[in-house]
Amino acid sequence: MPKVFPFRAIQYALGRELSNVVAPPYDVLDAMSKQRLLAKDPRNVVAIDLPHTPAKELGPPGAYDSAAALLREHLSAGVLKKSDAPVMFAYRQTFWSEDGSRTIQRSGMTCCVETVAFGPRAGGGILPHEETFSGPKEDRMALMKATRTQMSPIFGLHADDSGRATALLHKVMSSRGPDTVAKTDDGTLHELWTITDSSTLKSYQDALEGEDVFIADGHHRYTTGLNYLKGLEASEPVAADHPARRCMIVLVGMSDPGLVIWPTHRVLGGMKGYSPAAFLAASAGQIQVEPATGDLGALDRALAARSDLGERRFALYDFAGKQGWLATPMAADPLGDRFPDKPRAWRDLTVAFTQYVIVEQICQPVLNAGQPVKWAFPHTIREVEEIGRGGETGAGGGAGFAQLAVIVRPTPLQAVREVSRANQLMPQKSTFFYPKLATGLFMNGLEARD
Repeated sequence: MPKVFPFRAIQYALGRELSNVVAPPYDVLDAMSKQRLLAKDPRNVVAIDLPHTPAKELGPPGAYDSAAALLREHLSAGVLKKSDAPVMFAYRQTFWSEDGSRTIQRSGMTCCVETVAFGPRAGGGILPHEETFSGPKEDRMALMKATRTQMSPIFGLHADDSGRATALLHKVMSSRGPDTVAKTDDGTLHELWTITDSSTLKSYQDALEGEDVFIADGHHRYTTGLNYLKGLEASEPVAADHPARRCMIVLVGMSDPGLVIWPTHRVLGGMKGYSPAAFLAASAGQIQVEPATGDLGALDRALAARSDLGERRFALYDFAGKQGWLATPMAADPLGDRFPDKPRAWRDLTVAFTQYVIVEQICQPVLNAGQPVKWAFPHTIREVEEIGRGGETGAGGGAGFAQLAVIVRPTPLQAVREVSRANQLMPQKSTFFYPKLATGLFMNGLEARD
């Protein structure tokens, strides 16, 4: 594994309870949700971390300059403070299961990892697992250049087959109460334990020696960190211990029982030649379907229950006719001819079948005259329903948009591991690790060390 380090964290100096100043990551927020957070407290981190909406595209330079000025103002006024010594944080999240029947806990370590190029390497590498969009990278780079700060952490996974890293986390968390707590609007409780003693820090570094880091969430942020470092190196000598050589990350062991992956469904729209009959005719020979009764919720429950259809099953829903189908690919390896060099774990992904067969072979050429199909990427059935009603959500949508939904099951964690280790990328929006890490609990300054 690339080396991990403690860091001089920037934190709010407003007491132990920070619910009013933390936020979800920038990429799940829009202008309205930003204003709701600022209404709680105008010092909320979203004022700095989301200077421009939507963050899917680059904003005006002045927006990023204003964010940087506000960060400096908070540091000068003592609203934010940099730790005197390098620290790591044991970070625990407590949240409800998707059906609301029980609470779950997920634990990780907040630290910094070497900023090294993606890919396998001796001693462990940084491995991405899915493709990304270009717009957010431009927005994050503009913000990092202006603030010279990593505002929110990357979410990383590591194998932790021995369980040593997870055991160390639990030892720290059971020894005393948390130093920092916050609750986000989704009901997730975030707790931090500050770690400064050298023996615990060294034990954690030793526990991760030789392991790969799999990027679960934050590909844009890590790529931005790489590009920021390259930009510095092109203009000046960059010391070996310069903060830009390290990226802030929360590392979670893959054996953690609270490691939850939610699905990322697809809602397709904008197809001029679409109708359910036209789709079924165009997909004949590619997809085996059987009708399913009920609404979207019933369709999702039927999809989960029908294990007899195999692991590659999915569901289809026509919004206009309120019709649903359970479906499976007809071929055993439908992507094998087109992608023979991809690992089988990649070719078996429902999200890959959706992109390269349903969209690129069926919808785009047959139902939309070869023009691109519009997408939305909701994670819950409630979001799918909202998009179907013409709502605009953080996952996409809008009036008159929704035509066909592809309801999928969560991507298995083992597939993430196999695809990443093969140095391959899953399609965009293949996974959704729930819950998101909070922004504002800690930040990492990139100025040369003082």
